[in-house]
Amino acid sequence: MRSFVLDGSMTLGFLLEDERFSGALEVLEEIEGGAVTYVPNLWWHETANGLLMSEKRKRSTQAGTVRSLQVIQDLPITVDEEPVAHAAYNAVLLARQYGLTVYDATYLELAIRKGCALATADKRLAKAALEAGVTLMGAVK
Repeated sequence: MRSFVLDGSMTLGFLLEDERFSGALEVLEEIEGGAVTYVPNLWWHETANGLLMSEKRKRSTQAGTVRSLQVIQDLPITVDEEPVAHAAYNAVLLARQYGLTVYDATYLELAIRKGCALATADKRLAKAALEAGVTLMGAVK
C-alpha cells in the first residue's frame, strides 16, 4: 500500500477553493482511498493557521474554516509519534543542509525516516526532497 507524508501546503491546496489544483485533489483521493498518510504534530497548527490567514484575507469564512477543520479531522491520517526532540534535532540538520525552515524540514525528516513520498505544494521543499532522494506526490502548482 502506498504511503506518504502530507504537508500543510498540500492540505490547503485541497481545502481552499482559491488554492485548489489537480495535484492536491489527487492527493486527497489517495488519502480517502486508504493510502497511509503521515503528518508531524505541527501539521495541525500549520493547517489551522493557513485557514485562519485565508479568513483574515477575506478569501474564506469562519464557517469555511470550521468545515475544513472537520474535513481533515475525519481523514484517516496518522500523526507521527516520534519524540519531538529527536525529530526536531534531525529537522534542524536538514534545514541547514537544504536551506529550509525547521517547519518545512520537519516534513522532509518524516518522509526520510518513514521511507515514503512527500506531498507538498511548496517549491523549495519539493526541490529539497528531490535532492534528498524523496519521491514527490501531487504536482507542485
